[in-house]
Amino acid sequence: SALWPFSTLGWPTETPELKLFYPTSVLVTAFDILFFWVARMMMMGIHFMGEVPFREVYIHALVRDPEGQKMSKSKGNVIDPLELMDKYGTDAFRFSLAAFAAMGRDVRLSEERIAGYRNFANKVWNACRFTFMNLEGFDPEPPAGGADLDPYEKLTTVEAWIMSRLQQVIRETRKSLDTYAFDQAANTLYQFVWHEFCDWYLELIKPQLYDKEAAATRRQSQSVLLRVLSAVLRLLHPFTPFMTEEIWQQLPGAQGSIMVAPYPQPEPQFDHPEAEAEMNLVMATITAIRNIRGEMNVPPGTQVEVFLHSPEAGAIETLNRHRQSIQILGRVQDLHCNSAAGPPAAAAKAVVEAVDIFMPLTGIIDFTEEARRLDRELEKLGKEVNQAQRKMSNEDFLAKAPAEVVAKEQAKLQAQTEKLQKLKSHRERIKELMG
Repeated sequence: SALWPFSTLGWPTETPELKLFYPTSVLVTAFDILFFWVARMMMMGIHFMGEVPFREVYIHALVRDPEGQKMSKSKGNVIDPLELMDKYGTDAFRFSLAAFAAMGRDVRLSEERIAGYRNFANKVWNACRFTFMNLEGFDPEPPAGGADLDPYEKLTTVEAWIMSRLQQVIRETRKSLDTYAFDQAANTLYQFVWHEFCDWYLELIKPQLYDKEAAATRRQSQSVLLRVLSAVLRLLHPFTPFMTEEIWQQLPGAQGSIMVAPYPQPEPQFDHPEAEAEMNLVMATITAIRNIRGEMNVPPGTQVEVFLHSPEAGAIETLNRHRQSIQILGRVQDLHCNSAAGPPAAAAKAVVEAVDIFMPLTGIIDFTEEARRLDRELEKLGKEVNQAQRKMSNEDFLAKAPAEVVAKEQAKLQAQTEKLQKLKSHRERIKELMG
């Protein structure tokens, strides 16, 4: 194995591959074989090739079993990666290892996290299916004489926002990869793809994609969507190579393998902090409306009325411009901005920046029945919290139970306590609304 850096390239024959790829740039390994393998490769490289095989060594985390023990055949605690790949998918397993790869920190192999990254892969796959359904018949080349359809001359605020965010994600991902912070790169992409591209951008552009009567607007939306998706796939490719290659082959205008496609570079002309600030306000407002619905147990299919009040005219103008998105994504039937009638009575309230959000609930929920439901839930959860507190106060349990079990119980108690506080706050709000 000490000959590996050059024997794999055709040595002792002077092959083109040997000339091109030796020496390499970096070796990825664990700390426990630095002398047994890494040092020997250095010695053999200098002896046979007259040059060190690499100048940088990335020491990744040591993957341990769920109990924190080093895996070994003698202990019988080896987790077969092939079984995990069969169960969760190769891409999900690979993404998991990248997300675990914090320098100098050992990690415990968690199937729960691997399952989470499988869900992420499924999210990407379904987002691409949605995209392809809405790109049917789309020609990425601009039509003859169609200069007015150039999607980058006049982007909508939503398009300017996603393009601006994409540039920042490209910068952060490239910086993380250049410094071998693979876990940070994986997390950056996870957060952007799941929470911004899928959860927000695709939802925000649906009206434009579905409106086949407005051909120019729809084509622009398709063009930007294709451009963003192309960049997302290339950014993800080192982490999920099989899925991204499969999707890439179906991408309109894509040529060859994604493996040889250029990795995205930031395009500063698309930086747009104003669009980002505007969309942050819009998304925060929609989120607040959704939170009120969830906290107040408003039925999912019920359309509500919302009043927005703010002393800042600019904030109200911004939300008015995005009225359609707020109504669709918040399931709002009537949206009132700085109504002359003032805030309504018996309304739940939330605050986003300088904007007060009111949602009248009379006739939507039964305050008396909701109060009874909350009282029952508070009683049940209160007993569970008391039981968990007694357990965590038991010195015998703390001394004898494995650290993993104690940590799990502590996390469970914290989650239950936080939920109890939220239920108490909700009960107080219902009491106020009941008068």
